[in-house]
Parts: sequence; C-alpha cells; structure tokens
Amino acid sequence: MLELQNTILKMIAKGDSLVTTAERMCLEAEKLAPGVICSILTVDTAGLIHPLAGPGLPAAYSAALDGVAIGPRAGSCGSAAFLRTDVVATDIAADPSWAAFRHLALPLGLVACWSSPILDARGEPAGTFAFYYREQRGPTAREREIVEHCVHLFMIALERHQRVIEHERRAYTDAMTGMPNRAAFNKALEALDCTTPGDWALLVLDLDNLKVVNDTFGHPTGDCLLRIVARRIADAIGCERAFRIGGDEFAIILQSADSLHDLDRTAEKLFSALGSTADCGGQIIVPRATIGGAVLSHGDRVAERVRQNADFALYHAKETGRGGFVRYWPGLGTNITRRLGDIRDVDAALREDRIEAYYQPIVRLDTREIVGLEALCRMRLGDEIVSAARFHEATKDVHVATALTARMLALVAADVRRWLEMGIPFQHVGVNVSSADMHGGALDRVLAAAFEREQVPLDHVIVEVTEAVYMGDGDPIVQRAIEALRARGMRVALDDFGTGFASLTHLLTVPVDIIKIDKSFIDRLATSNASKAIVDGLIQIARKLDIKVVPEGIETEEQARLLQAAGSVLGQGYLFSKPVDRQATTALLLGRAQRLGRASPRVKGLARGAA
Repeated sequence: MLELQNTILKMIAKGDSLVTTAERMCLEAEKLAPGVICSILTVDTAGLIHPLAGPGLPAAYSAALDGVAIGPRAGSCGSAAFLRTDVVATDIAADPSWAAFRHLALPLGLVACWSSPILDARGEPAGTFAFYYREQRGPTAREREIVEHCVHLFMIALERHQRVIEHERRAYTDAMTGMPNRAAFNKALEALDCTTPGDWALLVLDLDNLKVVNDTFGHPTGDCLLRIVARRIADAIGCERAFRIGGDEFAIILQSADSLHDLDRTAEKLFSALGSTADCGGQIIVPRATIGGAVLSHGDRVAERVRQNADFALYHAKETGRGGFVRYWPGLGTNITRRLGDIRDVDAALREDRIEAYYQPIVRLDTREIVGLEALCRMRLGDEIVSAARFHEATKDVHVATALTARMLALVAADVRRWLEMGIPFQHVGVNVSSADMHGGALDRVLAAAFEREQVPLDHVIVEVTEAVYMGDGDPIVQRAIEALRARGMRVALDDFGTGFASLTHLLTVPVDIIKIDKSFIDRLATSNASKAIVDGLIQIARKLDIKVVPEGIETEEQARLLQAAGSVLGQGYLFSKPVDRQATTALLLGRAQRLGRASPRVKGLARGAA
C-alpha cells in the first residue's frame, strides 16, 4: 500500500497528466488485489460520465459509457455518483441498475461490480472508482482499504489537475470579454497546418472608436463596449474561432468553406453585426471597426507569415480609410515595410534635430518683389537634404504627421521672429498642415501657441491645406477647423487646386482666402488652350469671390507672361527661386522683400482685400 501511495504522489509532484496518473493507479491497485479489473470515471458538471482510466477493459466498452448521465439505473458507477455512496452489484445479470448496460459487461466475463463515488470538497460527484469481478461477489476488507487509499490519492491528483486547468484557462482567456486571449491565439496559430493553400484565413479587426469612448465617457463604458463587440463577433462567425489579442484588436481564424469562399462577405457579416447601436451603461454607441485579412497562400510556410500579411492589410485599411476591409495582396507588404522604414527615419530625424524648414518665395509677377513665403519641410541625411516627397509615406502616420507639424511650426515661428527683428518688411508665411492635424481637434490653438511663443502676430500666418484634405469626404471637422483658423486671424490657402475634386461652389460653404493653382495646369499653359482657359477662368471667378490666386510651379518667363496677362498678380516657382534654407531666404528677403509703403493696395501681397 505504501508503494502505491509513494508512486502516485511522485507522479503528482512531477506533474504527470491526470490520465497517466489514473492509469498507473489502476495498475497498482490491480497488483494489490489480484483478479480485479479497475476503472476510474470522471463526472462533469452536467452530470455526465467520461471514462478516464481502465487499462484492463476494452476501449469499446469504455467508449460506450462516455456521455452517459448518472442516475439510479446507470450501472454501479452511475448509481454511486448519483447516490453519493458505494454501490455493489454482486450479480450484474440480475441487478436492475445494470439493465441498460449488462449486454456490455457480461460478454466480457464481468459478472459483478463495486463502485465508490469520488466527491469533491463540496460533496459533489467528481468521479467513481470501481472494481469489476469475474465471479459473483462484493468487496473484501482488503479491497476496501485499497480503494479508500486510491480515492484519497485520486482526489489529490484531480485537485492538482483542476488547478492546472484553471491556471491555463486564466492564462488563455481574456478576463474582460471571456474570449480566448493573445496567448491562446498564438498557440492556435502555431497549431495550424500550412501545407494546403487556401485551407484557412485570418481576419484582424480593430475597433476604431474605443479610445474616443474611453476619453469621452470613461473606461467602464469602454469596457462595456468591448464586451458587446466580443459577443457580436462570436455570434457573427459561428463555428470559427475568435480572440481578443489587444486593447481594441480582435483576430478571427477562418477554416470553414463557407467563410473562406468569400472573405469580403465574411467581413461584411462582421460589419453588419457590429453596426447597430449598443447601450453601454446608458450611453448609446455605434461600434466602428476596420478589418484586414489574409488567406494562406503559396509560399506561406509558417502561420506567422499569414498573420503578418493580415496585419499589413489592417494597417493599409486604417491608413486609406477607417471603417472598411482590405484583403492582403502581394506587394502590399513591401509598400508598408517601406512606409514603416520611412517612419523610423523621420522619428530618428525628429529626435536628432535633423528636420529643417526651407522656404520658397511668392512674388509679384510685375516687380518680382517677394510678398510671402511657403515653408517646406526638409530632412537632413548626412550631407544631403531630402524633400518631404521622399518620406511622404511616413506622413500618413498620424503621430509622425503631428510631430512634423509641431517641429515645423517651431522652426518657422523662430525664423519669422528673426526676420521681424532684423527690420525686414516681412508679410506672410504659408505652413502646410495634414489631415491628421485637421482632425486633431485643436489645430488653431496649436498654431496660435507656436507663433505666440515667438511673439509673431497671427496675421503673418497662412495655413495651406491640400485639396484632398480640404474636401475631407464631407467631414464637418475640416470645415470647423478652417472656420476656427480664420476666426483667429489666420488665412487659409487651398493648395494643389485642380488635382482632386474640389469646386469653386464648395468654397461658398467652406470659404478659404487663397487658391494655389497646381503646377500641372501651369506646365500646359503655353501648349493647351484648355489649360489656359481653365486658369483664366479660375483667376476671374476667384477675383469675384474675393479669393486670392497664386499659380504654382512657374518655371519660364512665357508662363509668367501668360499668367500676368490673365490677371494673375502673384506667382511661385523655380523661375523666381527654388526652396532655400533660412540663411538664403534671409538674403532673398533683404534684397527683394516688398516694402508695403511703396505698394499700391491692389498688390499688397496676400493681405485681405488685395488683388
């Protein structure tokens, strides 16, 4: 008996599995009680039997008992668990509790059975420990002693097993939503077979408005939203597996033919499930999400590659327009890798103070006097100065865009302060802002603070917004931002006009002060009657709307002549100067800045009321 006890305790201490421990326990018990056949069953919380160990019994016999409900007529074991007491059937053939099961036992020569319940700390049935006999009899005193020890040892093993299960459950379950967590996702991903292309797919879903909800209504409301979203995802995907892998990020492994057949339709089901209003503690919120997806393809030797592709697709979806679905395609990863590389380069340049402001003059076409400047972002790479076009992809990242704007504002404001202190008749500087700046909600305050720190009056500032940002997909945030800028005394210029889909009628609802005609029109001015007609018309209509016009990209005297003949007063381009650094700009201003006292009101730069 001591040997049995020591053997089982060692197995428990070593962390052997419950099945292995139970099998060994049966074998040791059978050695101590020759002629008996030992069996251990477990009982789940629903009261169903599950065979755990029975090395002396045929597998088919044990399988036939799996899922049987405990009860007074469920054989010796089912009855013992149900009654919570020993049950002895000295003659299985005649025992009424065996009526439904004797056909399984008798052909095996099992004619009697004694079963003892295994009760947990609350007195609930956790399993049974049984001895089968090949003759009609009940247990001996020795056998009762053996079983008493075995039941005690098994409870120790079972409790350890349950602690391990609970630990694993907590380790692999998200406490907030009850979903499998990132650790469970990683484990599931590692187990996926990557030999057959198209066999499975991965969707990565990002909840777009969680931060806004947390900031506006508090984290309890955000937590409620997460739980609702988790339930809706689980309901929408049916038999597929879903995981919460981050604060606002979920992953879904798709393996059913129906889900894989049309990934777009599967994503649409998720959007549809999420799209209705949710009551989060009295706050009515509509969950918004963006989804990226990837299918196991040729060359995807490991599941991690599919995961990376899905992440690339999600990143692209968020950058190109939140609220949609993007499926990974070859080449997308290369583009995003390049963008991430650009982001790293710009981050390093910001940390190392290698972002610089260059300036291109805006001049009067008749006198070539400088009436204003456009500030342009440049990055220093060793001895090379690179334009923003080289790291344009990085500016699609919200954090990079806002950081670059903040650095440029500080540089430009400091430069303007120097020029004013030098007595230069400085008029205006245009600063470019991005979509991220417009949607930040406080652009006017950010700009005002930057220039007020250097004691630069805001009437020296022109905010340049590209046509794409200006249209903003009908977003009222852009309109409010422009109104706030103009209310503070700053002028707003619509940059790259003509490259997108803005119209002069739109300017009636979201007015600006200046239109900068894109270089593409100016390039064709001398060779295309259509381009000349468009530019002439823009200049005349803008004048009637009291909007100033600055043609960009002027490179030849012929272009300057045609623009002047069309009524344009101002211009910008390489004909007058390339973008240059602060020192060169200072020299240009000292030699060519327009002195307002000598100018007629019609040509006072970009001032309100000027032509």
